[in-house]
Amino acid sequence: MLFSPLNALHLPHPLAQNNRRVATQRHKHGLSPASDQGMPISNEARLLFELENGLVTDSCDVVRRKIRTLIDNGEMKVGEFQKEVNITPNAYSRFMSQHGKDKGSESSVYLAAWAFFKTREIQGIKTTPNKKAKSSQGPAEKDSVPSIDDIELDGEKDDKVPVFDTCDDVRKKINAHLKKPGVTQAAFLRAASTSFHNPPKTLNARQLSAFRSKKGALNGNTSGVFYGAYVYFEKLRIKEGKPKSKKRQEMEEIHAKDGGLDTKRMQDRLLTLAGDHWHHDAYGRTILNGEVLL
Repeated sequence: MLFSPLNALHLPHPLAQNNRRVATQRHKHGLSPASDQGMPISNEARLLFELENGLVTDSCDVVRRKIRTLIDNGEMKVGEFQKEVNITPNAYSRFMSQHGKDKGSESSVYLAAWAFFKTREIQGIKTTPNKKAKSSQGPAEKDSVPSIDDIELDGEKDDKVPVFDTCDDVRKKINAHLKKPGVTQAAFLRAASTSFHNPPKTLNARQLSAFRSKKGALNGNTSGVFYGAYVYFEKLRIKEGKPKSKKRQEMEEIHAKDGGLDTKRMQDRLLTLAGDHWHHDAYGRTILNGEVLL
């Protein structure tokens, strides 16, 4: 006997309720049940067992990554996915804006999405990176951007990581990073957004474009992209085991007394006398009439 895991759930577990709603949506949209694809009963039993016993093996971040891959691939639009698993746009937005393996574990989106991808897995349907990114990666390039989930910087939880790169330095790093095989602007923005915790923040393409269009050591210092990207690249440097550059060490010597560069107040104005000339040098120091202001 062959039957669908979505149409045969009679379990008290919350996952069962979510999947009953998914089954209803599949019927409404004329989607074929798993039984039409000839799924063996052994797989059916396996899914039922995992649902009944709450064996959700993917973290919230993993589920979010699968959702983004599904959307980025063009397999489904956001609205279509929401209807498929019977979740509201607000619930979806809240879940997707969170960061952390356990952030969103109480969300109905987490449970419904996990069951959705688990069913696809059992049916042999894989969710893979988009073809453009995948085809551009050779064997030696697949891990060119390692995961930084296990790295945490001092002050990160309070959004107070000291910044020791200028805005121009960070812009150069962003430009170089986006040229790596398989790296997309959207993926970078998601990674940089994980730098914010109190409160969480989601960076967007408009903010990135505005920051990249500026020029100057401190032009863009209050942009979320500046801080978020700095934290991301610092964690990436640590993950890859790379030493601090000579300039980075010099930046620490110069700005350590101030706790790093100011990311809260714009540094585009200075009260001076008539005839005075000032600018910021490559280290973000204020130079007035040829002298460094201390």
